[in-house]
Amino acid sequence: MKSEFIETLINRVSCGRLTQPAPSKEHMDLLFQAALRAPDHKGLKPWQYLVYSGSNALCELGEAFLKASVAQDPELPLDKQQRMQSLPHRAPMVVIAVAKNNGHEKVPHIEEVVSTGAGVQSLLLGAYELGYGAYWRTGPLAYNERLKPLLGLEADDTIVGFIYLGTPEITMKAKPIPEVKDFVTWK
Repeated sequence: MKSEFIETLINRVSCGRLTQPAPSKEHMDLLFQAALRAPDHKGLKPWQYLVYSGSNALCELGEAFLKASVAQDPELPLDKQQRMQSLPHRAPMVVIAVAKNNGHEKVPHIEEVVSTGAGVQSLLLGAYELGYGAYWRTGPLAYNERLKPLLGLEADDTIVGFIYLGTPEITMKAKPIPEVKDFVTWK
């Protein structure tokens, strides 16, 4: 009864140990096509994806992470500054998923955020299906208002997450599947 697609949905796992190669441009185009099919109230298309791939781009992103972190906390210890700068280098590609705030009177911004999150899930599922590893992070940088202008974003945009992509360095292990009955109530 289960299709291959349902098996992918059930078995997808995150992989935090990533190396080269990153997904190709052709594969990324497919993943973004899937992401752009997310549910979208009023057809606002609130999604923006910023792709950082390759050493120079990852260094640029690391500098932005560092600047935003120091602007938020001028007393940030040197070891934490170095960590902020190195974060993008955990994978050969980082995609920043952003929910643009369209200010529609009938669509609260939270719906744009949820739509972008649905798009990210499609991107993650597609990456897994194509044999890539991926993981979705947020953390303090996603909520650091000083990072947005460094990325060319508006103040009312929302960073939904940082998606790290690459080739798994380790065997991705299946996780236990939660019991449906623990999370679903039928009335």
